[in-house]
Amino acid sequence: MIKSNDGPPILRQQSDGDAINVAGSSQIWIDHCSLSKASDGLLDITLGSSHVTVSNCKFTQHQFVLLLGADDTHYQDKGMLATVAFNMFTDHVDQRMPRCRFGFFQVVNNNYDRWGTYAIGGSSAPTILSQGNRFFAPDDIIKKNVLARTGTGNAESMSWNWRTDRDLLENGAIFLPSGSDPVLTPEQKAGMIPAEPGE
Repeated sequence: MIKSNDGPPILRQQSDGDAINVAGSSQIWIDHCSLSKASDGLLDITLGSSHVTVSNCKFTQHQFVLLLGADDTHYQDKGMLATVAFNMFTDHVDQRMPRCRFGFFQVVNNNYDRWGTYAIGGSSAPTILSQGNRFFAPDDIIKKNVLARTGTGNAESMSWNWRTDRDLLENGAIFLPSGSDPVLTPEQKAGMIPAEPGE
C-alpha cells in the first residue's frame, strides 16, 4: 500500500515509466525488491525526498537503474539523505547505481557485477561515501571506471566529496576518489549503516 502522510492511499492516474517512483516523500524504506526492464528508470527518488533507504534489492537488465535527485535545477533535493545498502546490480545493468544529485549518500555493501557505462555517478556536488562494496568491472578496458562525474569541469568535480572505504575492486575496476572525508552532521551519523569490507 502506498500512502501519503496519514491520509488514504494515493491514486495515480498514469505512470512516467519508472518501476518505482518516490517524489516529495520522507522516511521511506524500499527493501527486498527485484526490478528489471521498466520503460524509464527502475527506481527514481526525487523532488525533495529524503531519509530513504534502498536495501536488499536485485536490479537487472536495465539502462537507467537508480536516480537520486531529479535534475540539476531541482534545488529541493539539496537536503536529500539516502542509503543504498546490500543490493545486487548484475545481469546487463548499464548506469545510475545510483546517480546522485546534491545531498548526502551512503552506498554500502552492494555487489556490482559488470556495469555497462559506470556504476556510481553524480552532478551538483553530492557527497558520496562508498563503503565495503564489491566492484567487478566489465572486461572492456574503457569501462573500468566505477564513477562518472557530470555537469561541470574536471577541476570542480574533483573537489566533490566522493570517498571509498574498504571497497573491493576486481577485474581492473578503478575508483578515483575526490574531495576529503566529510565531517558528518549528527543526523548523517545517525543514519549510517556500519560497513563490512567488500567481498
